[in-house]
Amino acid sequence: MTIVEPIKNKDDIKKVENVLAKKNGRDLLLFVIGTNCGLRISDILSLDVGDVKGQSHIRIIEKKTGKFKKFPVNAKLKPMFEEYTKGKNPDEPLFKTVFQNRMQRFAAYYIVRSACKEAGLQEKVGTHTMRKTFGYHHYRKFKDVAILQKIFNHSSPEITLRYIGIEQDEIEKSYVNFIL
Repeated sequence: MTIVEPIKNKDDIKKVENVLAKKNGRDLLLFVIGTNCGLRISDILSLDVGDVKGQSHIRIIEKKTGKFKKFPVNAKLKPMFEEYTKGKNPDEPLFKTVFQNRMQRFAAYYIVRSACKEAGLQEKVGTHTMRKTFGYHHYRKFKDVAILQKIFNHSSPEITLRYIGIEQDEIEKSYVNFIL
């Protein structure tokens, strides 16, 4: 099994978003949800239009853990949801194929991998890259591994840090530069 990496450079995230924006709104929304919510691809693909249309929060039962998860829709996603869900039935899948079926994991993998390649990224990428990218940048912004651990339902801070790609040298650097 190939281990995928987060996209650590914010400019690279923008490059991928620009590539996807030129293709279609569905693929861009898929990527933005992934990088802004930290959901697993199985949970993203299980969303229906009604789960996001006009909602202030996303509420799901995680497929992997069976746990209830509720979190607010951020300012970047809110207008994207409004635009993308216009005229759509609340019961239909949020992400559908050209054949009007619910998108499957492989299609999402192809979308993410192709867009990252077209944007010139060198990282090992897959659908889990979006979740790891969320975690990496969340940690960089808030420096709160405990919150991130809860968001991801990880059993320890060490697992969370390893998962998001915080390397040992970065940990050591933080110790050397932390003086009270």
